[in-house]
Amino acid sequence: MESAQDRKPCGASRTIMTQLVFPQDTNHHGTMFGGKLMEYIDKTAAIAGMRHARKPVVTASSDSMDFLKPIRLGEVIQLEAFVTRTFRSSMEIYVKVDSEQPYTGERQTTVTAFLTGVALGEDGRPAPVPEVYPETEEERRLHESAEERHAQRQERRRRRSGK
Repeated sequence: MESAQDRKPCGASRTIMTQLVFPQDTNHHGTMFGGKLMEYIDKTAAIAGMRHARKPVVTASSDSMDFLKPIRLGEVIQLEAFVTRTFRSSMEIYVKVDSEQPYTGERQTTVTAFLTGVALGEDGRPAPVPEVYPETEEERRLHESAEERHAQRQERRRRRSGK
């Protein structure tokens, strides 16, 4: 059985979800509802977190969700998520969304997001998670820059709580 002290590669948590954008997923502009996409992002991030921690995971924050380009009716979207950095019981999870025009194969990155997931123990309280280490250049870049994003999250929490 693995202990929370074991290290795991970022790729061990990699999660990919593919969806076709249907009319009920779009607004009156013929583009995908942001809220629907946020649901997919949250689910994909939760699965990546559970794969890493091998425990239940809840979303503690969504730091950023950058909508870079619209996603249109009939396009295929692919969400890819993985844990970029871990702290005691929390994990930063990166999610990238690409859209594809299925008839031409043209792909583009449409959304990027960073979420924080917290692993829960059997008592429902935050539980330690294994460290994570990068293997690819993209993983290294995100792992190295995660400390700064973590500090920004902590500062935001301090300001909101008044402490």
